[in-house]
Order: sequence, then structure tokens, then C-alpha cells
Amino acid sequence: MKSAGEKIAMVTAYDFAMAKLMDAAGADMVLVGDSLGMVVQGQPDTLRVTLEEMAYHGRCVARGLSRAHLTIDMPFMSYQVSATQALQNAGRLVQEGMAQAVKLEGGVRSAEAIRACVEAGIPVVGHVGLTPQSVHAFGGFKVQGRGDAAAERIMADALAVEEAGAFCIVLEMIPADLAAKLTERLTIPTIGIGAGAECDGQVLVCNDLLGFDASFKPRFVKRFAEVAPTIDAAARAYVAEVKAGTFPAAEHTFDGGGRLYSSGK
Repeated sequence: MKSAGEKIAMVTAYDFAMAKLMDAAGADMVLVGDSLGMVVQGQPDTLRVTLEEMAYHGRCVARGLSRAHLTIDMPFMSYQVSATQALQNAGRLVQEGMAQAVKLEGGVRSAEAIRACVEAGIPVVGHVGLTPQSVHAFGGFKVQGRGDAAAERIMADALAVEEAGAFCIVLEMIPADLAAKLTERLTIPTIGIGAGAECDGQVLVCNDLLGFDASFKPRFVKRFAEVAPTIDAAARAYVAEVKAGTFPAAEHTFDGGGRLYSSGK
């Protein structure tokens, strides 16, 4: 797709229903991100998510896909200790989580782990720039790669990821001109999130693009829908009808023979 100039659409999903919808919509790649720690669990960051939780959500998502490629994040401390640890845990995500690829954060520091997985036959997606598992080292969720020295470090990280054998790389929250240079220089596809339009593809969290949380709107997110008000209105209508005794109505009720009951029958 990169060589053909066709953009790659990646989106996150964390359960069967959302995965099925995103797959039917034509997403090329579905990512079970460790962002589930924030989106699903309500945590302040991604650092508390476990490998078992990633595998569980991976299985749920996999059942909803018929065509999209499934990538699962390797959570914090599941690959940083050693290349051997990384390989063992990546293997678990393939076996237990039904992953077709795993995603590791970090460039030069993660190259050995990436290489071990690739050599064992496990496809790897890299991730450089703002790497959320390093949020404390960065002092928060901040744009990375500003200034020559910082840009050179990210360039070195991206090249190390490619050299280690990753087939794709996520560029998160870096200046658009730097992302464009990386996209031109790398032979593997770049997937941007807050990295400008020149990347080979884009990724967004499903809850963000659908507008689940009106209070959360970082600069790089475009809401393609506002579902929160719709859900709120539906939930309020349900509660009101239950309180009023108007739900369930006759058409929602069964008679003694197991048939739907309706007045006059």
C-alpha cells in the first residue's frame, strides 16, 4: 500500500461489537491498544494494563474481524526486561490473544526485542515519538521531536525500528515536517497520530473519533460523530419508560406458550 500510494486506515477497538463495525467500515488495520487502560478501565495512563488483559481484549476483537489486520500492543514491562521476555510475551499474544502482529514502543532501546520477535516469525509494528508508556519520563503527554537534537533522536529511533525488521511504525505526536521526512526516508509504512497528513496512514482511538467523551478532545483528534448525546438521550428515555411503567409494552412481552403477546390475541 505504501508503494502504491494508498493510505492505510488503522483504528483501535477493544471488543467484538466495535471490531465488527470497524471491520465492515473498511479499516485496514485494527489495533487493540493498551489505551484500553484509559478508555475502557478509566485509568490515568496505560501503565497498569496487564498482558492477560491485552490477550483477553485481543480475543474479543479477533472474533469481530473478517478482513482487517489485527495488531495488539505489548503492555508496559512485558518486553523491556530482555529480548527473551519480549519474545515469550509476544508469543502469548499470538497464541492467547489471536494477534497477527504485536506493537512495541521505543526505537533504539527496543531494537533487540523487535529483532527477536521478527526472527521468530512474529510481525512487529514499531512506535516512536510520544510513547505513552514513557509518560513519566516525558513529564506528561507532550509533543516530541521539536528542535534538531530531538528530531535526530526520533530519526535514529525510527531507522533502528526498520533495521530490526518491523513492517510498520506508528509516529505519535511529532511535528508534521519531521513525520514527512521519516515517511520519505523509511521503506516501511508510517502510521500517524498527531503527526500530520504526510504519513502513509493514520490511527485514532475508536471512542475518540466517535465522540464518546465530550470532555476529551486533544488537538489531533477529529470527531467524525458525536454519539455521547445520542446514548444519553436513549438511556434517559429507557429509564423514564421503566419508571412510568410503559416499557415493556405488549409487543415486548411473551404469552404462556412462548409467543410474543399482543392485545387481541
